[in-house]
Amino acid sequence: MPVSAYSSLRADQFRHPRDREATQALQQLPGLDILVRSLLGSVAEQALYLENIGSSLRLSEQQLPDIYGLHIEACRILGLEPPQLYLKQHPVPNAYTFAMRGKQPFVVLHSALVELLTPRELQAVLAHELGHLKCEHGVYLTIANLLLFATSQLSPWGLLLAQGLQTQLMHWLRCAELTCDRAALLVTQDPRVVASVLMKLCGGSPQWSDRLNLDAFIAQAREYDAADRGWYNLFKELQASQLTHPLPVLRAREILAWAETQQYDRLVKQLHSARE
Repeated sequence: MPVSAYSSLRADQFRHPRDREATQALQQLPGLDILVRSLLGSVAEQALYLENIGSSLRLSEQQLPDIYGLHIEACRILGLEPPQLYLKQHPVPNAYTFAMRGKQPFVVLHSALVELLTPRELQAVLAHELGHLKCEHGVYLTIANLLLFATSQLSPWGLLLAQGLQTQLMHWLRCAELTCDRAALLVTQDPRVVASVLMKLCGGSPQWSDRLNLDAFIAQAREYDAADRGWYNLFKELQASQLTHPLPVLRAREILAWAETQQYDRLVKQLHSARE
């Protein structure tokens, strides 16, 4: 599929300021991205490609075309050539993106996620994952994943050095996720859909997801954000310091706030104008 007129959207138009700052900090570490691209890129790409094509369903116009259509539409809005999309049997609701050298990027959905979400919510997740590709997050995502595995294999001194880099990468990951939530909102153009995804990832189940109260979840996010007295701030920092994603309630707060900004309003008008 050729990139449509929607491709005028640029990553820097919606990138979260925290993502920009954290990425610039990582770019100051000499040779980090070159090391991963040159030494690990081709091997990791081939291994993960073979693992996915051998044990997952590759979606297409012939294989679950309704889900694949959501993917294609999200790519069109974000101005991306569609990466391959896989569906993997897995009991944990999750999705992830792999893109090391730009040759064979792909997105993977877990079956439990598809069972949990409505089609619009699923498209929000797809757009979030595509946001990683749009913003070229792939190299640092890979470094973070490698470090999470390697820290258990290192000597005490190596562990100390790795943990310093890991802390910086975990911070970057949390910031990058905020950008990708914005990509989800630009595709769905409904902040409540994005917030609903986050609510279901907190405590959803196919058995009762239709009974969850989104307004109560949004109120919960405000209550957490308002807890800023005494030791609460320290507890918040400790709670988030080793997470790969910001807390769901804070992500909901962030995306609902961004939906009210002039920046978001301008981008939506730009997308609508490109479509006409």
